Amino acid sequence: MIYLDYSANTPADPRVAEAFLRASLDFPGNPNSKHPAGQAAANALSESRSHIAELLSVLPEELIFTSGATESNNLALLGSVAARRHVGRHIISTALEHPSVSACLSHLQENGYEIDLLPILSNGRIDLEALSSLLRKDTCLVALSAVDSELGTVQPLAEAAAHIRRFSDCHFHVDATQAVGKTPVDFSVADSVSFAPHKFYGLTGSGVLYKKKGVPLLPQLHGGESDSPYRSGTPALAEIKALECALELALSEQVSRNEAVRAHNAYLRTALSEEKKVSINSPADAVPHILNLSIAGSRGSAVQASLAAADICISVKSACSSDALPSRAVFAVSRSRKNALASFRVSLSHLTTREELDALLSALAPLLHA
Repeated sequence: MIYLDYSANTPADPRVAEAFLRASLDFPGNPNSKHPAGQAAANALSESRSHIAELLSVLPEELIFTSGATESNNLALLGSVAARRHVGRHIISTALEHPSVSACLSHLQENGYEIDLLPILSNGRIDLEALSSLLRKDTCLVALSAVDSELGTVQPLAEAAAHIRRFSDCHFHVDATQAVGKTPVDFSVADSVSFAPHKFYGLTGSGVLYKKKGVPLLPQLHGGESDSPYRSGTPALAEIKALECALELALSEQVSRNEAVRAHNAYLRTALSEEKKVSINSPADAVPHILNLSIAGSRGSAVQASLAAADICISVKSACSSDALPSRAVFAVSRSRKNALASFRVSLSHLTTREELDALLSALAPLLHA
């Protein structure tokens, strides 16, 4: 099998799996318990929290551990608007967001919130002038992705933050799930930032929400005492230890990993740019891990099925999106429904080999020359 869907999920690094197993065996106690086993687990949790905070250049108390990026996004969006009911019911976002954000926005819209989606420029970036003009006194939330999951576009977060800061009551949330471990992320520009380690060779089922100190947020889960006042539940110590390991590895190896991925991306771009039927939808300055393509005359879902028959795994849009609809991200940059329906995503890794890329190109050849 050839796996080229690393933006949906990555295999766990053996060192991460070992960290999970070791913590599972060494700390049987509940970190909320007051007995010695519980206190040993609580101390281990505190150590991991401090180390993760150091890696991200944030404060330990600004970290909320969750079950994944979906929960982190839900908590950030629903919790922030609930805490800002006095501000207003106006929200700004984009058509590029992951379903865990866009579905939250749809829910809020059904409950009386007004949603404005920013125009997307031909390079895949948000229109900052439009952001400035749309912001108003009753804007309670702006939600943007750091890196679009379908195109790989890196958004100008610092520039966006400069506009948003003119409205001190507006919460700025960044979904950095496709960014952390792949490109630098400055957490300080936002009020909250979400990510999950299964995107950088960690485990599925854990996530992080950074919430800037002093920023109001109402919890969305209610229960007993936990390690954070914003999220009830027994702290998943083994998952947090694995997250810590995955993050440390991703950041320390980021340069070498990116060099390999950049070479893979360039190889595919060079080969496919010569094909008349191929449109390369990802901008040239996107993260190299994501390469979005369209083949004229072929639906993206048909390309996926054809490659699956050759034991090659790629995706159509985000793994959490419906395949029946055109890619909103590709439509936003190309303004072509046909191109958006034809699009598919190849996502790369430092684990990818040149032989795998050649096999992909060979499997695509019948579609390109039909």
